[in-house]
Amino acid sequence: MTPFARLAATETKLFFREPVAVFFTLGFPPLLLVVFGLVPSFREPQEDLGGLRTIDLYAPIVVALGIAMFAMTTLPQQFTAYREKGVLRRMRTTPIKPAAMLGAQLLISTVLSVCTMLVVLAVARLAFDVGLPQQRPAYLLAYLLSAVAMFSVGLLVAALAPTSKSAGAGGMLLFFPILFFAGLWVPREAMNDVLRTISDFTPLGAGVQSLQDASAGDWPRLLHIAVMLGWTMAAGGPAARYFRWE
Repeated sequence: MTPFARLAATETKLFFREPVAVFFTLGFPPLLLVVFGLVPSFREPQEDLGGLRTIDLYAPIVVALGIAMFAMTTLPQQFTAYREKGVLRRMRTTPIKPAAMLGAQLLISTVLSVCTMLVVLAVARLAFDVGLPQQRPAYLLAYLLSAVAMFSVGLLVAALAPTSKSAGAGGMLLFFPILFFAGLWVPREAMNDVLRTISDFTPLGAGVQSLQDASAGDWPRLLHIAVMLGWTMAAGGPAARYFRWE
């Protein structure tokens, strides 16, 4: 194994030693989908939703929730904790550079969030007969753009937060508004025009709509692609500039 592969394997083992983090990042999204699916009215077609069921709309939202869990809780607290404990400073004396730690964490978060997405889609299909995405390349594109945008926001929190506690607080402060505009409490289709317009310009609002479009067989709209790329640059640039290794 290469040094980077060994580092990624080690970080993966450390992640699975934290049962609370494992539950909320990997287990909570599928469980939440099951809870939604057990609501009888959510399984009934709705005329105001164009014949769709509420559970059909919530599948992409729960996928987006999985991304947000990694981006706004796991990444910021992990990096600030390593910085507080001097882990990254000590790594400067080894052949593995601190940047490799950043890459390993991003790789692990991406792979595990994809696993969460696959589990959510499987549960939605097998338990509640939610159709699989009709335009799968578009769905994958929308997912990756959403993940990159949200990870960039999470890394910006990690760059600006002085401690792991403040990183956790900052991440959660952003977590709930981002999820609101993604449609977790009120689906985008039920939002008024003002809320839906705001949602269009948030990273997960644009991401959820792109996932829904791909599920219906369409490609993401250019507006939503531009929004997700815009968040990636707006958050990723400052994150790279202000990130402190020690």
